[in-house]
Amino acid sequence: MSYQTRTLSANPLARERRGGQHAADEAEYDRLRGLARNEQNRRHELIGQSREAYQNGDGALAKELSNQAKSHEATADNYNKQAAEHIFRVNNANQEEDTIDLHGLFVEEAEEILATRIEAARRQHAKGLHVIVGKGIHSENHVQKIKPAVEKFCRDNNLVYSIGKNAGRIYIDLQAEGVGEVDPSQHGWAYGGQQQQHGGYQQHEQPHYQQHHGGQQQQQEQQQDSAGGLLGLLFGVIKKIFCK
Repeated sequence: MSYQTRTLSANPLARERRGGQHAADEAEYDRLRGLARNEQNRRHELIGQSREAYQNGDGALAKELSNQAKSHEATADNYNKQAAEHIFRVNNANQEEDTIDLHGLFVEEAEEILATRIEAARRQHAKGLHVIVGKGIHSENHVQKIKPAVEKFCRDNNLVYSIGKNAGRIYIDLQAEGVGEVDPSQHGWAYGGQQQQHGGYQQHEQPHYQQHHGGQQQQQEQQQDSAGGLLGLLFGVIKKIFCK
């Protein structure tokens, strides 16, 4: 399956939080995504030519052009996988073991890596996972794509989650019962505060999906924890996802 290309005018590796670090990494990311975009553009051209040949009664040429289009699609997928592996490695090099940064990934790439990371965390009986999704500042038209995809992933997989103070970080609780979003106060210990005593999770009504449990959302902000250390399972996840 071909990953959707997007505008690369705002390189996710060039964020202010990285302090202009790793110019070579930024260039490599742009190079790989650019190559993928070029391959996809060529694929679209060949598909159009194939349809035209078919309409003109030249079935042999139509098939040949179609096969060429498939080849360019496969090459584009390969470049995108390399770009995803690259940006994931750079962004997660200094993360805590319970944190994963999905900045710069396409939605499909982020979902694949998140599923693998959650599986690994569960094998280790981890309490949960912090997922850095960004605010969409560097996305086209400043529209968040990773965040809603992660929220949907949690709902589809019966996971409890909460959204941090700056809305760019989601905490997924791997031990709670229930499904859907809860107030971050119930995950205060995960955001650097004191652990909340409760007998279960009450869900809050969200306009974009149907809840299975009622509750009212409390507006409380929790301190976002800082990143540091090395993501222990980073290279294992990369190998499993991309080195097939």
